[in-house]
Amino acid sequence: MAIALAYLVTLVAFAAIDAVWLGSMAGRIYRPLIGDILLDGFRVGPAIAFYLLYAAGLVVFAVAPALRGGTVLSAFAFGALFGFFAYATYDLTNFATLRSWGLAITLIDMAWGTFVSGLASALAILACGWLFRVFGLSA
Repeated sequence: MAIALAYLVTLVAFAAIDAVWLGSMAGRIYRPLIGDILLDGFRVGPAIAFYLLYAAGLVVFAVAPALRGGTVLSAFAFGALFGFFAYATYDLTNFATLRSWGLAITLIDMAWGTFVSGLASALAILACGWLFRVFGLSA
């Protein structure tokens, strides 16, 4: 039950923060830097699949270990590392293979992925701590 709750909290935290970022920065950063390869909207199915899978990765590599005896800081650090490696894989592959994917978008997106992953993991630990106390659960 605790891991399921941690997953749900992580999913909501990551998706909400990322949605605000993408909603506010798509036109300011992404469209000017990558141009016409960016869709006007987005494909809902792949987006949902990404968020479901990515939240699971954050739970496995950052949130669950912190629940078992880590700290908010360790959740942030391991979440940030997970984000760095995941976003680096995506962004560096795009930089290596796509004509309109430049260094600026690579660095911006990698920095964002690192930050949002760490933040979502830390917020998940804080929220889980509160929810576990409220509902009498243990990690």
